[in-house]
Amino acid sequence: MPAVEKNSKADAFVQGAKHWQPALAALRRIALDSGLTEDWKWGKPCYTLEGRNVAILFVFKECAAIGFFKGAILADAAHILEKPGDNSQSMRMAKFTEQQAVAAMEPTLQAYLQEAIALEAQGAQVPRSAAAEPILPKELLEQMEAMPALRDAFERLTPGRQRAYILHFGSAKQSATRAARVAKCIPLILEGKGLND
Repeated sequence: MPAVEKNSKADAFVQGAKHWQPALAALRRIALDSGLTEDWKWGKPCYTLEGRNVAILFVFKECAAIGFFKGAILADAAHILEKPGDNSQSMRMAKFTEQQAVAAMEPTLQAYLQEAIALEAQGAQVPRSAAAEPILPKELLEQMEAMPALRDAFERLTPGRQRAYILHFGSAKQSATRAARVAKCIPLILEGKGLND
């Protein structure tokens, strides 16, 4: 397999990590060995197949991690993947604090990456849970009624981006705060961007 070109921002991210740098470097090497393209998205090294997201690296206070964008449909025979948060439907991640632990799991991580690549190549989708779908806040609906272009732009966003906005707006307890969040995000939505883009 030809060597994958490294991304200079990913180099700086790994070399500059204050915590878990050896584990992060080992995870990056495994991701690079998969044959995926190393990109830079959301301030992190992201590994893509023909522009489609497959995996991403994280550094947290408590660990380094590799996340799989469609991890919810990976077989996970080793039971190492976990949800990053209660509202995560698709992403699953494997967390590490030591380079030796990454090395011990390398064959498993390689297999997971190959499975994730195959799923992406097939166009596999993570089934959406209807019960888990958040409800559009009335403050967003009001803006959409006043601005049809906003509704059109919101509907063109990926389901994950829509969900992130809905959860962000809906997490505010007061209507005034929800309305302010909606107003602040309108330009991003109209540009087709996600909350964290």
